[in-house]
Amino acid sequence: MKESRPCAGCKKHFHPRPQSPQQQFCSESICQKERRRRWQAAKRQNDPDYRENQARAQAKWAKANRSYWSAYRERHPDYVKRNRERQRERDTRRRVTSVLAKSDAWAPETGVPSGIYRLSRVTGDELAKSDAWMVRITDVSRPCAATG
Repeated sequence: MKESRPCAGCKKHFHPRPQSPQQQFCSESICQKERRRRWQAAKRQNDPDYRENQARAQAKWAKANRSYWSAYRERHPDYVKRNRERQRERDTRRRVTSVLAKSDAWAPETGVPSGIYRLSRVTGDELAKSDAWMVRITDVSRPCAATG
């Protein structure tokens, strides 16, 4: 009697081919697609040349099919709705961990002690607003302690 094992894709039992004793997937087309998908994912993870080649091929396809995603979104409104909801969730998580969401927001409870400061402009790549100035506040002098 031939050995039977569960398919790594659909979990149904199948008999491996004698030529492939290590066979993990049955011959169903959906399981074969899953086998190839897993192989490609592992190959991209472990082979920089393959990963680079795949990225180039994908970029070439995207350039040749510029209207694909807009047409896809038009045909799949549920996808658009779900994507917007998930984006809102990602934005909410990001706001909790991000440095600054609004460049002009200032919370008075942060309070800067009185003194003389130098303001130096710095670039703020993490800011969402491009017309905002981000400055570094450098303490130039500290107030003297009151003598009594």
